[in-house]
Amino acid sequence: MNPVVWFEIPVNDLDKAKAFYEHILGLTLSPMDMGEAKMVFFPMSDQQQPGATGALMKSDGYAPSHNGTVIYFEVPDIEGTLKKVAEKGGKTLVPKMSIGQYGFIAHFEDTEGNRVALHSM
Repeated sequence: MNPVVWFEIPVNDLDKAKAFYEHILGLTLSPMDMGEAKMVFFPMSDQQQPGATGALMKSDGYAPSHNGTVIYFEVPDIEGTLKKVAEKGGKTLVPKMSIGQYGFIAHFEDTEGNRVALHSM
């Protein structure tokens, strides 16, 4: 079992960030308020599937940043996804590069200023 079960990506503009991630990943994210915290959840499939899910999070103490943990999203086409990143106002930080037998990666900055990454085989 992989040890990561949940992630949260800090945002300032929840609606803009939701539209950005829905566009680049082709997913529908679901909003939910948890007290003062505003969240938008990434979809979760059968819990028997590998991988983790999480949410965009707008709350006190959450600040978008290039520093800290980097989350990798699995995508079928890194270059196509980076094109979508640019279309929605993000920017490529590290273009697609090989990591040998483990596939390919790239890093981008989302509309909130977070460093996020992509992976594909």
